[in-house]
Amino acid sequence: MPDLGEGIKIVAKNSKAYHDYFIEEKYEAGIELAGTEVKSIRQGHVNLKDSFCLIKDGEMSVIGMHISPYEKGNIFNKDPLRQRRLLMHKREILKLFARIKQDGYSLIPLSIYFRGPRVKLELGLAKGKKLYDKRESAAKRDAKREMDRTMKSRGRY
Repeated sequence: MPDLGEGIKIVAKNSKAYHDYFIEEKYEAGIELAGTEVKSIRQGHVNLKDSFCLIKDGEMSVIGMHISPYEKGNIFNKDPLRQRRLLMHKREILKLFARIKQDGYSLIPLSIYFRGPRVKLELGLAKGKKLYDKRESAAKRDAKREMDRTMKSRGRY
């Protein structure tokens, strides 16, 4: 997660990614946007739910990220689901491409945020969870919630 001490404003998180994948590593990438898209993101009109990243010809792009059209953007608005290019160093992209070619790895957008005036995308190198893994993590979460509830009711919190 980005350090929140240096003017970072998180706009949207992809909580479904943590449910569906094991996140092994996190990366930060810039994103190439139009002006009306930046204004729409500032208003919080962005959805990362079913998005993923693809690397093709040495360029990385995000697919399926929905940025709603800006209300006052009229003819300058772009397609809400268009493919957007991500900005990283070539060496980092090639390293990630080598990791993705391994079995079961994919690049998933975890959050979108502002670092100063720039829009950044936090990517996770992820491995898909099986159904039994999802059940196990849900059971752990429920058990922790139950323990916290009993501790609080006994006055130890």
